[in-house]
Amino acid sequence: MIYRRLIAICIVVIVSLQACTISYKFNGSTLDYNIYKTISISNFPIRAALVYPPLQQTFETKLTNMITRQTRLRTIDNPNSDLRMEGEITGYSLSPQAVTEDAYASQTRLTITVRVKYTNNKEQGQDVDQTFSAYKDFSSNELLTDVQDELCNQISDELVDLIFNATLGNW
Repeated sequence: MIYRRLIAICIVVIVSLQACTISYKFNGSTLDYNIYKTISISNFPIRAALVYPPLQQTFETKLTNMITRQTRLRTIDNPNSDLRMEGEITGYSLSPQAVTEDAYASQTRLTITVRVKYTNNKEQGQDVDQTFSAYKDFSSNELLTDVQDELCNQISDELVDLIFNATLGNW
């Protein structure tokens, strides 16, 4: 009798363990590639009061590269793609941060803001229309022209991570 119960318990445990599976995706994306195959990424024009022309190309390249590296989606120039990402760079601003005792700023903050409209053409309710912002501080002893490229690269990396996680990463 005990032997039969032990076998029954073992069978129940084995069946239960087989029914419960844990699924991890290490590419950072939660897409079902049986459904989603293409994405269209539009230009992100600069609509900010201050304009740094290389920023648009830097941001768009980083966004496209992230999607290409982290997903199996094929990028196409067609608004009828499975997924669509479009937007604009709405902010590029400088602001003083740490003020010294002689009332001069010792740190300056460069902030970049991007508005993204993500459309899922396959599944309703998955669209995102959101504004993302990131910043980096630099010493006021440095000229913006000397650090601008590096700051824009770093901020763009951070923005692309935020955008990817909010749209394709579905975090």
